[in-house]
Parts: sequence; structure tokens; C-alpha cells
Amino acid sequence: MTINLPSFFFITLFFFTTAAVPSASSITRNATDFIRTSCETTQYPELCYHSLAGYSNAVQQDPARLARIAVGVSLSRSKHMALYVANLSRQADYEADPRTAAALHDCFTVLGDAVDQIRGSLKQMRRLTGTGEELRFEMGNVQTWMSAALTNEDTCTDGFDGVADGPVKMAVYERTVKVKEVTSNALALVNSFVAKVMVP
Repeated sequence: MTINLPSFFFITLFFFTTAAVPSASSITRNATDFIRTSCETTQYPELCYHSLAGYSNAVQQDPARLARIAVGVSLSRSKHMALYVANLSRQADYEADPRTAAALHDCFTVLGDAVDQIRGSLKQMRRLTGTGEELRFEMGNVQTWMSAALTNEDTCTDGFDGVADGPVKMAVYERTVKVKEVTSNALALVNSFVAKVMVP
């Protein structure tokens, strides 16, 4: 029996080449596993994973990308929450229920500040160029702004402490708590990234 050497060579080369290239599904699986493992360092790991798993192709196994996307998700949630509170505030009857109306107004103000702070964090994350002390300074800004945003979101819910229970209070409180959890997770992933890159 004779063997066609050129054909045999190309078949063998094809086999070893394709065997050496990981499949798209294995790459995606590795990325989602990376996200799940990274989310275990956060306070709300299940929420973290479910909110970020859809970005696995963009994240791959890059902690910087994961932190940046987490900040972006936090910004999106915060913007929607600020818009929701703004609409409620415009509809509020300041004479019939002044305390709820005032709490809504204050909440809208602090959520607007949170949005600005998270937007600044995302902008900084998108243009990280420094190394060493410069990178430490850049990431220090992100950590400070994300912490401030979380504090502002806390301030929103705290503002309803003296307000009588009602549908508006419950809706704002429950939605803001969910936004706070997303922001908390984003900050935790930022802190995790900083810990990785700032190892002496």
C-alpha cells in the first residue's frame, strides 16, 4: 500500500494545528470561570456573576477589563435609578406629602452626584496609561470616586428613614439597594485589580 506523502503531511499538520487551538467554547468557559472566581471576592457574588457573565467575551481573563466593565454596569444602573427618582420627584405632591417629596429631591441630588463619580471612574479606567506611582494615583482616583458614589447611594436610602412607609418609599428603597449592591461589587473588583497590579 502506498501513502501519498503530501496528503499525509497536510492531514497530520491539520490535526496538530487544530488540536493546539482552544475552541471558542473553552475560551468562553474559561472567561466565565474567571468572572465567577473573581466575584467570590465581592459582597454579593451571585449578583456580581449574573450581572457580568454576559460580558465574558470582552473580559476574557483580564482583571482590568473586568473591573472596567463592572464600573460600566454600575454607571448604567445608577443612571437608570437617577432617572427613575427624577420622574417620581416631578410627580410628587410637596404639599400633601412634604417629607416624601423632600426625600425624593435629596435622593435625586445625591444619585446625580453618584452618577458623576462613577462616570469619572469609568473615564479614568478607560485611559489607564501609567505604571508604578502614576498608575497608583490613577487607580486611587477610581477607588475614591467609587467609594463616594456608594456613600451617596447610601445617603439616598438614609434620607427615607424618617418617612412613613408607603409605595414610593418602598420602591425607591428597594431599587436603590440593588444599585448599591452593584456599585459595591464594582468597587470590590476595582480593589481586587489594584491589589494585583500594586504588588511590590
